[in-house]
Amino acid sequence: MTAAATPKTEPRITSITAWRVELPLHEGTYKWSGGNQVVNFDSTVVAIETNLGITGYGEICPLGPAYLPAYAEGARTGIKELAPALIGQDPTGLMALNRRMDAAMRGHPYVKSALDVACWDILGKLSGLPVATLLGGRYGSEFKLYRAISQESPKQMANKVGDYRQEGYTKFQLKVGGDPDTDIERIKACAEKLKPGNVLVADANTGWQMHQAARVVDAVRDVDVYIEQPCPSYEECRAIRDRTARPFILDEVIDSQAMVLRAAQDRAADVINLKISKVGGLTKARQIRDLCVSLGLAMIVEDTWGGDIVTAAISHLAHSTPPEFLFAATDFNSYVTKSIAIGAPKRKDGMLAASEAPGLGITPLSDALGDPVLRVG
Repeated sequence: MTAAATPKTEPRITSITAWRVELPLHEGTYKWSGGNQVVNFDSTVVAIETNLGITGYGEICPLGPAYLPAYAEGARTGIKELAPALIGQDPTGLMALNRRMDAAMRGHPYVKSALDVACWDILGKLSGLPVATLLGGRYGSEFKLYRAISQESPKQMANKVGDYRQEGYTKFQLKVGGDPDTDIERIKACAEKLKPGNVLVADANTGWQMHQAARVVDAVRDVDVYIEQPCPSYEECRAIRDRTARPFILDEVIDSQAMVLRAAQDRAADVINLKISKVGGLTKARQIRDLCVSLGLAMIVEDTWGGDIVTAAISHLAHSTPPEFLFAATDFNSYVTKSIAIGAPKRKDGMLAASEAPGLGITPLSDALGDPVLRVG
């Protein structure tokens, strides 16, 4: 006779806890289009505990309230609203869990992002595999990063290109989207600092009106530069795309698989910027990533902002992306002065690598988190 199999205990969510953490910047201030700036980033760290004694972690950090339809206190309020619907659920059933979140709360994908990422961390720990493996497999030993350059005078931004290159970066994203004449100077001054193999991106973050964007792309038509999200709407960006031969990146308007399909059909972009929290977490980011690979569309893999946990999540998605489709990724934890977790990936010579430990490979620092701001369960 064959002995009866011992039934396995299914993982269930027993509690959800959140902390508010301020992340000051090394350079003091981060500026982009529209006169927006941030000094301290307001981040939210989430812990999801299970009946098996496994805890997963996620993080959500909007780029202030004036960038996307997202803000830090809204993330915490939304998590408090969603948490009761997740207690008792299986954290490893990621698609089912996302459907449950979408049914319990319409829209607000950024609210769901840290919860989804924490569940991927749990899945990795339970399976003994790094999240990159679960997302499709690890490519190579490391991948390239880009460095965002805060909006300053043309001379200051050009000098930063040289400074960041000494840190190993070879790809530079300029924050433009201000006065067109000054932006033209910014782009040309920075382009003069490039060396062979360097890549330059002029990111307007929706900051130009169409007539302004038209002037800028015409003025830099002989400059080796990528143009990123010049105008607020997809239609405006699409019109500017028709007026330039420069490579084109879409960011803020890319928030779903449907928008990726539309952009691919219209040939509206050469690269998209895939932000994990903008689409609701790693589950939906992976779907978009895989769709882009199928369509032959390159990607920047990043998020709105964050610290060690966001950087870990970015690293796993980026490291599991075929290299020919990974334009670059971001190491946000090198921009800030505060570490909130051990085990997070660290930049080396402009490159990053995801942890090979199970899950995200990070352990939050309790002293850095302080007291929780909410607990459900």
